[in-house]
Amino acid sequence: MLNIHHCAQAGFEAARQLLGRPAPHPQARLHGHSFVSRLRAHAAPGWALCPGTEVEQLQQHLEAVTAALDHRLLNDCLPEPDDAALARWLQQRLQHDGLQGAQVGLQSTPRSGCTLDAGGGAHIWRRYRFEAAHQLPRVPAGHKCGRMHGHGFEALLHVRADGGEAAAGVADAIERAWAPLQQRLHRQCLNDIPGLENPTSEVLSAWLWQQLVPALPALSRVTVYETASCGARYDGQRYRIWKDLTLDSARRLRQAPAEHPLAALYGHTYTLRLHLGGELDAVQGWTLDFGDVKRLFDPIFKALDHQPLHELAERAALPDCDCASLAGWILQQGRRELAALERVDLYQTPGCGAQVRLP
Repeated sequence: MLNIHHCAQAGFEAARQLLGRPAPHPQARLHGHSFVSRLRAHAAPGWALCPGTEVEQLQQHLEAVTAALDHRLLNDCLPEPDDAALARWLQQRLQHDGLQGAQVGLQSTPRSGCTLDAGGGAHIWRRYRFEAAHQLPRVPAGHKCGRMHGHGFEALLHVRADGGEAAAGVADAIERAWAPLQQRLHRQCLNDIPGLENPTSEVLSAWLWQQLVPALPALSRVTVYETASCGARYDGQRYRIWKDLTLDSARRLRQAPAEHPLAALYGHTYTLRLHLGGELDAVQGWTLDFGDVKRLFDPIFKALDHQPLHELAERAALPDCDCASLAGWILQQGRRELAALERVDLYQTPGCGAQVRLP
């Protein structure tokens, strides 16, 4: 039995002033953001109007709650509307009898926000970019990554915050901890840095963890984006890599009533994310080669891309071609060639879709 969660995303515009910040801090001044709220939950059977429409209804639920914050001064809603407090405000109002294991995220800028884990704990996150060169010296002859090349790397740092006063200072602590690393990494050759002689995404994520955890003992995970579509995550114990692909496909929901908009033939540019876990190869310094992931998955990709997904669902005897059904099928099919595949995310629009993982 697979674990299935549906996901939704909604935006809102609002102003705020963080009164707990000292006066010189820019967030102590009245300012505004284009916020993004995210909700991830398991929809119980019967919660949606009809099977397959869970994503659309979850998004409507999220939009209805965030509408109370849109074009508002957030200090009128919360005494100190920092990211963690806003996420908790949303979580309280998004609870629903038909939603299980609901988790909430709040993004205040493209490089900052807060996520609440399954236990309700807040994780403040910050995203940083650095431009660097690297080559992988241990790859087979002729491998493109064996040549010196470069990336606009991004690092995403999550740090636990226990609430209120603790959360307010976590972001500043992350900024202080990252500043010297930015100097060491930006516009440098990673191979020249001790410990990064073989700078795969996995090695880089673990190296960053080791550099940061003395100053950030509550660090919960480090994510490295080698490109916009692939990267690695390290949480102090396990590595996970992912690879993103896009699908331009058509669908109609067979279980939707005839008059329902989702019963019509239409299409999406889907984002498909494959999550793979495993031990680090002692020689190569990676869990899997991203190129091998793409090559081994290619037959399944071709069955999905530029295809009518409702016809695939019929051939595969799936309940329908909604994101959850398709992601479950992709996970089961993908594990035949990629045993390390642990989870599949399929988004029909940004932030809206389904996540399916092994029990």
